[in-house]
Amino acid sequence: MQNLIDVTYQQTGKSLEIDQFGMREMQRRAYEKRNKQYLLLKSPPASGKSRALMFLALDKLLNQNISKIIVAVPERSIGKSFEKTKLKENGFFIDWEYDEKFNLCKPGGDKGKVSIFKEFLSSSEKILICTHATLRFAFNDVEIKNFDNCLIAIDEFHHVNAYEGKLGQVVNTLMNKSNSHIIAMTGSYFRGDSMPILLKADEDKFTKINYNYYEQLNGYKYLKSLGIGYHFYKGKYLSAINEVLDISKKTIIHIPNVNAGESTKDKIYEIDAIIDCIGSVEKIDEDTGIIFVREKNTQKILKIADLVNDNPKDREKVINYLRQIEKSEDIDIIIALGMAKEGFDWPFCEHALTIGYRSSLTEIIQIIGRTTRDSDNKIHSQFTNLIAQPDAQDDDVKLSVNNMLKAITASLLMEQVLAPHVNFKSKQGDNPDKPGTIKIGGFKEPSEKIQNIIDSDLEDLKAKVLQDDSFLKTAPSDIDPEIINKVIIPKIIRENYQDLSNEEVEELRHHFIADSVIKSGEVKEINGKKFVRMADQFINIEELHINLIDKINPFQKAFEVISKKINPNLLKIIGETIEAQKIEMSEEEAVYLYNNQIKEFVKNLNRLPDINSENSNEKRMAEAIIFLKDLKRKNNL
Repeated sequence: MQNLIDVTYQQTGKSLEIDQFGMREMQRRAYEKRNKQYLLLKSPPASGKSRALMFLALDKLLNQNISKIIVAVPERSIGKSFEKTKLKENGFFIDWEYDEKFNLCKPGGDKGKVSIFKEFLSSSEKILICTHATLRFAFNDVEIKNFDNCLIAIDEFHHVNAYEGKLGQVVNTLMNKSNSHIIAMTGSYFRGDSMPILLKADEDKFTKINYNYYEQLNGYKYLKSLGIGYHFYKGKYLSAINEVLDISKKTIIHIPNVNAGESTKDKIYEIDAIIDCIGSVEKIDEDTGIIFVREKNTQKILKIADLVNDNPKDREKVINYLRQIEKSEDIDIIIALGMAKEGFDWPFCEHALTIGYRSSLTEIIQIIGRTTRDSDNKIHSQFTNLIAQPDAQDDDVKLSVNNMLKAITASLLMEQVLAPHVNFKSKQGDNPDKPGTIKIGGFKEPSEKIQNIIDSDLEDLKAKVLQDDSFLKTAPSDIDPEIINKVIIPKIIRENYQDLSNEEVEELRHHFIADSVIKSGEVKEINGKKFVRMADQFINIEELHINLIDKINPFQKAFEVISKKINPNLLKIIGETIEAQKIEMSEEEAVYLYNNQIKEFVKNLNRLPDINSENSNEKRMAEAIIFLKDLKRKNNL
């Protein structure tokens, strides 16, 4: 398997250093904004968001007239991140302490937890920890005035949905009908769907604190590199597990959802089959639920945790064991389905193996985050996505093609997220340049308003482009890149930032395409001059002009990867599938063309019509053939 992305970092140790208050780099950045009423902290896994919240919340409690702190996490296991913490020993002025009665991230029904939640609001206690669900249920049962002078901290904030989710309604009501403070924390601010997390009017009230993946990983002590790759299989994924599973690496395996096309529909069978690929079961520890497996080649005993088994008693034993891990030898492999993604802490993990395309870019980032903790047992971390290669005989070929394209475009987003920041300027002007600045002829330098969007939302905007149907239908084809850059990208910008003028849209567009093209390109230095690879050629950085960048598909690399990894016949299927999505034609027209023109065309020229023909009639006949093939596939489903 060849990685699509390999990123190497400098191991500066900076992101782990603590100051006189015990704060790491990201936490200091957040603490500087502690007096703001609404804070949105966007920071990657393992950067210390939980402790950043403790610093912020305790300052608000002691110095900002906040009377109570409510911390909400998506699931019980993540509540562990907010357990009691001695902050004073590293220089802070107070410890994070609370009454365990008000830690509601424990077994029990929602009714009883809501009752304790209400008791907390009327008590003298200061801190409560609960799940998103408990917060939602309690919110329906408590008058809004009871949340005045409270701080509500919401972890994994991307779970909020502005229009459909009840948590989104909670946030909107708190912001508009109470004086409560809100701290929102997330490793990524884009959802897997197209739904906004917050209403625009609410989002604009938040002060955003960004700490990116590059800053985090570049500042580690041990971890030096991260690889992201895809491995394509034919048939059933279980037959390909051995090709990508390296049992010498601490690995977390996420099997596909039972509703996914990759699933066998029998998750217990899949666990057994994966273990059989590794070796033979020696024993299952009765106290911990950990499976001891003798590896078939080395005869080494491996400790495997099964988080797929949904028997509550068995799963709770395994989870309790995993919470107490202290050494790398305590566990070797974790097999999971819906668990062990966000907020799951296993610092020793070296490899995340995910089977099947994940529709949510947030989920991909969360899974990759399981491997990016800094630990002395590893210098490299790896994310591998094992996905089905579309088969010409497969009735679900369109779904498979779309999954492949989305998986690869998701990897490109990660490449953008993991790359260092680049400053862009016009070639005009005499102001001194920041380190890493690239000057571009014709470049529109951003106003302060647009610069704020670039600083806080650029990766989110890229995610929205990559998930847009019009992008996925056009980017892989031979369409002029200028259509992508000058039509599709501005359209998406306008949809997401409706208050921007045409000039501001153009400023943001320039930065978007320059950043996307140059970050995905290779930079080389030859005879003291720097060159950047754009599409299939190296361009002298001193000769860069926005008109030249406009002629490059900003996500070209994804489709270069496809062409290298996939045979010509499959490329033809992909092309036809994409074309079929773009063709607007009735069945009647297609049948008419086939019976009255296409048969005659083939008889006379001994070939099929060419979709790329300059003759519009021949192109239409070729579209009719693609349309009819696609219709046949649908009818055979």
